[in-house]
Amino acid sequence: MNGPDFTRLAPAAATATAAVDEDSAWHHLRDAAAEPYRSAGRFAWHFARGKLGRDPVFRALVERGDLSQQARVLDIGCGQGLLASLLAAASAQQAGGRWPMSWPMAPGAVHYTGIELMPRDIARAQSSLRGLQPLPQFACADMREAALPPCDAVVILDVLHYVDHASQENVLGRVREALRAGGSARARLLLRVGDAADRRGYAVSQWVDRWVTRVRGHGVAPTWGRRLDDWIALLVRLGFAVQTLPMSRGTPFANVLLVAELRDGVAS
Repeated sequence: MNGPDFTRLAPAAATATAAVDEDSAWHHLRDAAAEPYRSAGRFAWHFARGKLGRDPVFRALVERGDLSQQARVLDIGCGQGLLASLLAAASAQQAGGRWPMSWPMAPGAVHYTGIELMPRDIARAQSSLRGLQPLPQFACADMREAALPPCDAVVILDVLHYVDHASQENVLGRVREALRAGGSARARLLLRVGDAADRRGYAVSQWVDRWVTRVRGHGVAPTWGRRLDDWIALLVRLGFAVQTLPMSRGTPFANVLLVAELRDGVAS
């Protein structure tokens, strides 16, 4: 069976890169990345389109260029694999000429591994993205126990608060070792968290998080948040240099993206 065709939405004639408007390019990219999920049903497609369109972190990852060419990307808490679809669509869109000059090069030929606890999400990911090359790898596993392969970049978006503080530190310590094993000069962790110090924004994000969890058919578990300063201190203690970026634009949340790079010569 043929896989998803990311060029189907592109015009017959490639648009000159210099003339491409950023917003137009992003809307086209969002639609192309959501398109493969039609095969998994209306819920999967609507969820993909809504999440990609409303959550600022996906556009930020494209515009910042945090993921490099042929990178080994580990996505912990990957859901139905939206990041894998987005990266593949970005590579195809750049090849088709619909890529703003202001954006860094799209990360092509990414070797993607996704880890997700929920079997239904893994099933949607595998059925929707089975035609991508390189083929994304998905594992249905608990991040506290899953094997983490050597990698160049780890992405963890809004999932660490589902495990207790000791487990958070354990996961991050194993992430550090997976990045070290990868040996990349640009080894980095992209971790989005909620800042518990922002009481209003954090409370709103927790309420929405619980609502989305119910809508997706999952049980609602307790959560363990931290203040932003405490997240940073933990990462520094584990050997990372940390940059913080607000990641709640257009939302009422208190989300922050932590771009954490391994420091040389830090003891385990």
